[in-house]
Amino acid sequence: MAHLAEEEEVPHSLESDILVTEEPDVSIKDIVEECTDREIKTVVILVGMLCLLLVYSSGCYLTDYMFFYMSLTAAMEAEALPMVKSLNLVKDDPPVIASPAPCISYSGSDWGMKVHLVCFGKCKDTGMDTVGTAPASLFTYLAIQAFSPDIVVSAGTAGGFKSKGASIADIFVATATVNHDRRIPIPGFQEYGVGKRLTLSAPAMRRELGLKAGVVSSGNSLDYTQEDMALMEQHEAAVKEMEAAAVAWSASFFKCPLICLKSITDIVDGDKPAQDEFLENLHKSADALQAIIPKALQFMAGKKLSEL
Repeated sequence: MAHLAEEEEVPHSLESDILVTEEPDVSIKDIVEECTDREIKTVVILVGMLCLLLVYSSGCYLTDYMFFYMSLTAAMEAEALPMVKSLNLVKDDPPVIASPAPCISYSGSDWGMKVHLVCFGKCKDTGMDTVGTAPASLFTYLAIQAFSPDIVVSAGTAGGFKSKGASIADIFVATATVNHDRRIPIPGFQEYGVGKRLTLSAPAMRRELGLKAGVVSSGNSLDYTQEDMALMEQHEAAVKEMEAAAVAWSASFFKCPLICLKSITDIVDGDKPAQDEFLENLHKSADALQAIIPKALQFMAGKKLSEL
């Protein structure tokens, strides 16, 4: 039986896989013509699965396109209005994002792009700016639904770490976003809580405009606990603020690329209380953001994602 097994005829499909041609030059066309439909379909499926794996595991965008519709988001009026002025935007009337959402949107065109800025608006109970991750996730979702942008820019103020090179009024571009106050020590939920997402780090734009880069960490308090700091250090955060990770989460539903531009108001690992330094430097940092946003948008205009 063993002798018969050794002499068993090899199926033709396997023989064709191991035959060596006498011709050294074989074109891709020749190879494809020799493949069966089933083999071709198998290769296509495997390539497709690899592409999906790259998208969902790395957070990268495989589609490289030029963008013509841009949405900026800002939580605070003090952050938004200087940008409205510098971009010559006009308040949308009637509102594009319907009530009861308190968002206020402004629109305009420049550098061949349609630009929409969405300010998250005021809390109806306290009259204060609707800062934090809950408003940011909801209002970003509504903004993307309303304007269908090619790209979202999360612009605002933030705390910075001097250990990562931050100074007052520096502008940072996020390389990734994380949450530092969603601690869920259960397998699987721990990763969900941190919610790390890669963002467009725009290296060419950073070099052109002299911007810094680093991980942006979001939470719902101006101060922080020891546990918060441990998570920020673990993820090598350079910037601490209250919205970017939520904006990234909402943008991910639409597969919409995100750039985060954050202007530093206070030094997280410094000596001054965060609230005092924030109030002292808010307008200085907002002015720095106002100055850089038009330059950033002009640089981005007419470029593909890979060229940023």
